[in-house]
Amino acid sequence: MRQDFPETGQILLAEERQGEAFQALDTGIQGTRKFYIESYGCQMNFSDSEIVASILSENGLSPTKDVLMADLLLLNTCSIREKAEETIRKRLKEFRSLKKNNPELIVGLLGCMAERLKDKLLEEEKLVDLVVGPDAYRELPNLIQTVDEGFKAVNVFLSREETYSDIAPMRLDSNGVSAFISIMRGCDNMCSFCVVPFTRGRERSRNAYTIVAEAKQLFEQGYREVTLLGQNVDSYKWQNPETSDVISFAGLLEMVALVHPDLRIRFSTSHPKDITVQVLTTIAKYENICNYIHLPCQSGNSRILKLMNRTYDREWYMQKIEEIYSIIPDCAVSSDMITGFCSESDEEHQDTLSLMKFSKFSMSYMFFYSERPGTLAAKKYEDDIPLEIKKRRLNEIIALQNQLSSIHNKQDVGKKFKVLVEGKSKKSDEMWKGRNSQNKVIVFPADQDNLVGKYVTVEITDSTSATLIGRRV
Repeated sequence: MRQDFPETGQILLAEERQGEAFQALDTGIQGTRKFYIESYGCQMNFSDSEIVASILSENGLSPTKDVLMADLLLLNTCSIREKAEETIRKRLKEFRSLKKNNPELIVGLLGCMAERLKDKLLEEEKLVDLVVGPDAYRELPNLIQTVDEGFKAVNVFLSREETYSDIAPMRLDSNGVSAFISIMRGCDNMCSFCVVPFTRGRERSRNAYTIVAEAKQLFEQGYREVTLLGQNVDSYKWQNPETSDVISFAGLLEMVALVHPDLRIRFSTSHPKDITVQVLTTIAKYENICNYIHLPCQSGNSRILKLMNRTYDREWYMQKIEEIYSIIPDCAVSSDMITGFCSESDEEHQDTLSLMKFSKFSMSYMFFYSERPGTLAAKKYEDDIPLEIKKRRLNEIIALQNQLSSIHNKQDVGKKFKVLVEGKSKKSDEMWKGRNSQNKVIVFPADQDNLVGKYVTVEITDSTSATLIGRRV
């Protein structure tokens, strides 16, 4: 789900996404104890780490980017695939080994792995001292005190109200240009392959006015782009307790767009069933709402979509794609794809490939199916596709997406785009890097002093499957 794609490639495998580490930076906050956070997985985890950092700093701890300097080591975890959990367990063992030289060191597990593996990691493997679920971060100071007193500490309670709307996130590892704003938490969709409803609880939407206030504050601090986050942003719905007025996601988009025309708005992620005509027309109405929609399809075959409990079929999704391109002609659409789901045949796999061609995705996150304990699929269906077939099908999907991305980008050669500059290119200090409205990475010569956070016009002169190359005009 993470949308700030690296310049090195817009087409990301699950392994690349889940291996992303997020380290807290020194921010000048003074404290006698230091904490270090790494996050894995989706944007919500990265956003949650900023909330955790704020809570800890308000209670006298200070962040560090040096794991050896920390008194508190925290891993914010992802459970979406087995490989993610393996990576996190390995990292916890590395953290635990540091206690040999620092017996007072506290190792904690946050996020989506917390509820499912709390007993195993606390008691059986003894890898952690505290376990905290996504809705219990306010309790961290008390839980740390419990560990200080010689006890293990656990809170994995899932709330129907918690949105952390009153907490100003500490912007970790920030480029000072782009920031996340969490607008809702949890998920009511019961996709059969997904653990999120069990690890993050039911949907609840944040007060719209606190979201707008956070966007205004970020703009005043120099940020020029915000990404509105939720497991399913399009189902955002907040009722004003004073007026009983209901604000939908389309209404919220408009409210944030009106903060300032120079503040770009992105959002993630959309469930196809909930992205309405009102949302699409709002995007088309405001220049500063980006013409980019991440619309996970997961499969191109109707039978498999039914097994996945996605609530739409192939034809419905294709009609939604046509609707998007009709209302927003220059929109870029990306997707998630899972191959090798239970009982999927080669013919049904071909349906996924043909849907990708029809939809002309600008990029995709691509996975082979990984059974997750506790999900509906694990209870109802046999994971019966051999690994070698899953990998073959995934490679075919990757190869096709590379072709589609290359074609998508070649069509932009000769066009001019408004680019928000994020910093220097990772490959060369002689090139600036930024993104256009379609979320495409654009690099161009750094022939002028600091442009970070500024908008420039760039004419595209060349492209790869991952990057547009241009010159400033």
